Order: sequence, then C-alpha cells, then structure tokens
Amino acid sequence: MSNFIPEIIYAIVFIVGNLTVYFWRRKTDDPDIFFFCCIWSLASLFVYLAAIEIPKGSFFVVIPLLFLGLFLQSYFRSKARLLNGFLFNLFIIVFGGYLLYNIFTTTSIIVGGLLAVVLVAFLLIVFFGIAALLIFLYWNAIVVMKKESHSLANLLTLLLAIFLTVYLVYDHFIAQQLPLWLSGFLSCLPLIMGYFFLVFFNFLTISLLYQFNHPRYDQDYVMVLGAGLLNGEKVTPLLARRIDAAIHFYQAQQKAKGKRAKLLMSGGQGPDEKISEAQAMKNYALSQGIPESDILLENQSTTTLENMRFSKKIMEEHSPNGYKAIFSSNNYHIFRAGIFANQAGLAADGIGAKTAFYYLPNAFLREFVAIVMMNKRRHLLVVGGIVGLTTAATLIRLLVN
Repeated sequence: MSNFIPEIIYAIVFIVGNLTVYFWRRKTDDPDIFFFCCIWSLASLFVYLAAIEIPKGSFFVVIPLLFLGLFLQSYFRSKARLLNGFLFNLFIIVFGGYLLYNIFTTTSIIVGGLLAVVLVAFLLIVFFGIAALLIFLYWNAIVVMKKESHSLANLLTLLLAIFLTVYLVYDHFIAQQLPLWLSGFLSCLPLIMGYFFLVFFNFLTISLLYQFNHPRYDQDYVMVLGAGLLNGEKVTPLLARRIDAAIHFYQAQQKAKGKRAKLLMSGGQGPDEKISEAQAMKNYALSQGIPESDILLENQSTTTLENMRFSKKIMEEHSPNGYKAIFSSNNYHIFRAGIFANQAGLAADGIGAKTAFYYLPNAFLREFVAIVMMNKRRHLLVVGGIVGLTTAATLIRLLVN
C-alpha cells in the first residue's frame, strides 16, 4: 500500500483541487470552469511528476516545462499566430516522450494510465481513422447541402471526401500498375498531403485554443464583424449570433463592473444590399434593448481587414487617449479575424459566437483554405521543393536502373 502513497495523494489533490476550482469559478462573473480546471489538472500533474522523478536524481521534467513555457510566451505575446499551434503540438510531442521515459523509470500507474489512453486513441485512429473520416465527411456534406446553399464554400467537406476517396482508390489499385517514372513522380502526392495535414493540424489546434480567450470586463468597445444580409436589409441567423455574443458581453461587463462599452457595428453596403450591414446590425441591437447612444457604426468596410482598419480609426477618433477593444464573430472565424487585427495594428482579441455543429467542419475547412491563401508563396515554395526532390529522386532511380 505504501508504494502507492504518491498516487493516492495526487488523486486526492487532483479531485479536491478541481472541486475547489469548480465552486470558486461558479461564484465569479465569468466562470470559465473548464479552462481553470484544465489549468489546475496540468499544474497538479507536473507537480506529481516532479515529486516522483526528482528523488531518483533526474530532472527531465524540466524539458516539457520549457516547451510549455515557450508556447505560453509566444501565445501571450500574440495569440493569433499559426506558430502557436505548432509550438503547442511540439510541447505535446515532447511531453509524450517524457511520459514514456517516466513510465520506464518510475513505473507510475498514473503515467501508465495516461499512456494507455493515448495508445488506445492512436490505435482507433490507425484502424478506423480513414474510414471513419470518410463516412463523417460524406454525412456532413449531405447535412450541409440539405440545410445550406449549394455554393462552393459550402461543398468543401464533399470535395475533400471525394478527393480522399479518389486518392485511396489510386493508392490501392492503380499506383502499382503505373510505370516507374510516373509512379515515382506521383510519389510527391502523399508528401504534399502530409505537409498540408500538418499545417491544418497546427491551424486547428490554435483555433481551438483561441476559443478559450476570455477578455476582461474593462473594454471600451466591442466590435461586431459584419456578414451578408437577408433580403438586403435583415441580419442572417449567423450574423445575429455575432451580435448576440457582443450584447452578452456588453451586459455581463455592465453587471460585473458597471462599465458600459460601445458596440461598434462594422460592415459596409454590398451591391445587392438595401442598407449597410452596420445599419442592419444596429437595427437588430436596438430591437434587443441596446440604447442607441451605445452603438457606433462603421459602414464602409468590405473585408475583415477593412473592418479592423476602419473600426480602429473610429475608436481612435472617439478615444484619442487610448482604449481597450475586443471583436465578436463566429467561433470558427475569430482566429483568422485576429490575424487581420494584428495586420491592422489593432490590439484586440475575439469572442466567438456558437455555430451549429453540422456547419463547423465545412467552416473550419473554409477558414483553413483562407489561411493557406494568406501565405500561398510559402506553401508554393514547400510544394515546389517536394515536387523537385521527388522528381530528382525518380530520375536518379531511372538512371541507376
């Protein structure tokens, strides 16, 4: 029994700590219970790992902590950067390597349990990953086509599913039948796919982490980023959710601190719209009981980058001595919007409005495509390098044979 004393103490500290965090955060204006429980769980785990390793004379627990510190330093310096996704995933890989070392040197049942969960998840992905992914993508595509318009932007999950299906058929039934020179050249395809998978994984990681952003209740402005209108004059359900998220923050800040922020509606008038998006958003906010004196309009922008630039100009005119601001958009969009805020020189983070689950896969794919296009030169160089290397390798094989 004495051999399990560290594990018993850790289990007690873990459970009691999380219960304490739960009841503590419930009493606050902005509970965010899940985030703070994650912080406590990670901190208590590292304390436990250090407690069982250091007495044995090693200090390798410092290594994953350094990588975690590197991620946190980059993240809090600027949250909307793809680099942060890479650094977090790098931390996870290093931490996994450390856990493997730890299990062999300490035989901890806690570490063994963590690795068992990871192993089971890995095996499930290996055995069912591709098939499950294809089934999910086709199902999601059908749902989106039933509930949304058939625009190209809403067909991304279907296009991805078709591409993966064609590639699997090629890889299993056609690749072996091709001449050496052609199969060698086409060997660049899995490498290119692997590269974009890593880029997407980093993007998805930081996009999900960005959802935990919870601005303080001391904001002067809450920007709402515009979107298309119904019949050229009414906000869509998607845009209404953005406004609702801003109104919720506006009301929560007023209740918590007694400070009233200005809602800055940002969006110009499209060629098929009767009024500007900003005006339609104002009309909706007024219908929700927001005083007109607390609403500002930016009605010239046509892109998210212009949303940020033109809104920044308005806020600087109203608050020449400085201000604090955040922006509201749909949860899948706030990371890319944060990138545009950085490009505009605007120190503002985003709050995300909830989006229907069925729409999220397609929405995140659309955001990923947009992110790739923002850095298309870099990706073209990498793809070109892969094609060049595989072509050179194929030529060498042909000459040798």
